[in-house]
Amino acid sequence: MAEQTGESMAVPAGGTPAEPEGKGARTRRRLLQAAEQVFAELGYHDASIVKITEAAGVAQGTFYLYFSGKQEIFDVLVEDLNTRLRHAMSQASARGRTRLEAERLGFGAFFRFTAEHPALYRVIRQAEFVSPKMLRLHYDRLAEGYIAGLRRASERGEIAIGDPVVTAWALMAVGEMVGMRWILWGEDGQVPPDVFSETMAFVARALGVPPPAEGPGGRG
Repeated sequence: MAEQTGESMAVPAGGTPAEPEGKGARTRRRLLQAAEQVFAELGYHDASIVKITEAAGVAQGTFYLYFSGKQEIFDVLVEDLNTRLRHAMSQASARGRTRLEAERLGFGAFFRFTAEHPALYRVIRQAEFVSPKMLRLHYDRLAEGYIAGLRRASERGEIAIGDPVVTAWALMAVGEMVGMRWILWGEDGQVPPDVFSETMAFVARALGVPPPAEGPGGRG
């Protein structure tokens, strides 16, 4: 699940480690981190601004300096998780020397991010009912760069696929379901090495290329 757009991605609401943050940006980041925790643990309907501000360690009035209400911080959280996920995948897959290596690195980054942010699944699934437009935005943005990368690799003759749109969405589903089974529902919250290897063999077959040898990417 490699995303290669040829552009660096901005990471809002806190930035990358290389970007300086002011006090306001740090407070906003704390609120988003708290919202991620609260929405994941309680669900949207049982979450409250009071619980979010308590988890963030800020006064309730401070919340309204950054967000108009619970719906807005939920929508911003979905976009923020999406942007950070795409950034992690893009940074990892850009190191790939071949399309299949980029896929391996991208899938590895996706699984690592999901392991570090298991709330991603819970928040995105809540979006189906709470904010359908953000659910669509999440998947459309993931697909956009993925489709572009597959199309370029296909035009170079590096992979043998039919429709890059269908291929991108199908492989996104593979990554999401494998992550759900072994990260969200698994005992240790990680994709086992043998499962990762089998997943990448499946991806290779979907791309019409020889299965990968063990190499860069993996779970590390």
